[in-house]
Amino acid sequence: MRNRSHRSRAVLAVAAAALLGVAGCDASGGNSPAPRGTTANALPSPKPTPSWDRSPQSVAAVGDSITRGFDACAVLTDCPEASWATGSDPKVRSLAVRLLGTAGAAERSWNYAVTGARMEDLPGQMAQAATKKPELVTVMAGANDACRSSASAMTSVTDFRTEFEDAMQTLRSALPKTQVYVSSVPDLKRLWSQGRTNPVGKQVWKLGICPSMLDDADILDSAATLRRARVQDRVEAYNEVLREVCAKDRHCRFDGGAVFDYRFGTDQLSHWDWFHPSKDGQARLAEIAYRMVTAEKPVA
Repeated sequence: MRNRSHRSRAVLAVAAAALLGVAGCDASGGNSPAPRGTTANALPSPKPTPSWDRSPQSVAAVGDSITRGFDACAVLTDCPEASWATGSDPKVRSLAVRLLGTAGAAERSWNYAVTGARMEDLPGQMAQAATKKPELVTVMAGANDACRSSASAMTSVTDFRTEFEDAMQTLRSALPKTQVYVSSVPDLKRLWSQGRTNPVGKQVWKLGICPSMLDDADILDSAATLRRARVQDRVEAYNEVLREVCAKDRHCRFDGGAVFDYRFGTDQLSHWDWFHPSKDGQARLAEIAYRMVTAEKPVA
């Protein structure tokens, strides 16, 4: 009986010690290996691939007269070599030159912008750009949607949104991962304010440059003021559309209103029409674009 009792007590002691050991490990976190399949034995997760490449190797441009360098070199004439997006002029140092170098820009950049183009023309331009399979497409469009024969003729915000969405879908159908840099529409009212100081420019305006904003440039009565305010409001609404649509695409960057906010002075305006960017103005646009495209994070 005594030996059997001794053996029973020994078994109980061992069992108790084992239970205490398990409880102690659980309470302190323990140093014992984690069960198979837990995170302790898992390999480190790979870092996600960045969704934005800050050094794309080819560039296509779509848009309107600004991207064509209109009036940057001669009166009422395109000057694509002075384009902020793809131009070769060393005074401008276009976005393509800054990204690819002079030789690279000559070989791997394309300009499909058209003077006078509105947002409704962008899907066709995007289709052309997609044939080159660029790694980056630049977009600057919307000024001509506001620059109509009258304020009442401006493109509606609803149509502008639909047309921009169509343009993005056209590109995405062909190139799901191509990056898109979207410039805001410039502040047309500020361009009017700067240009109206020059009598030569105002004579060129009478040929039909942005009538909704520039007609009767020196008249400051309530009707003219209201008309210009309507145009300005529409431009701001267009920029909000550009921001919202771009935000839904992980490979798209909007400039955060940087071009709209840029204070073009007389040196940055064409001395042919005092409205479109001069070569100096085109260089400023190139600087803004390069800063946005190469930034680690998009503008909030």
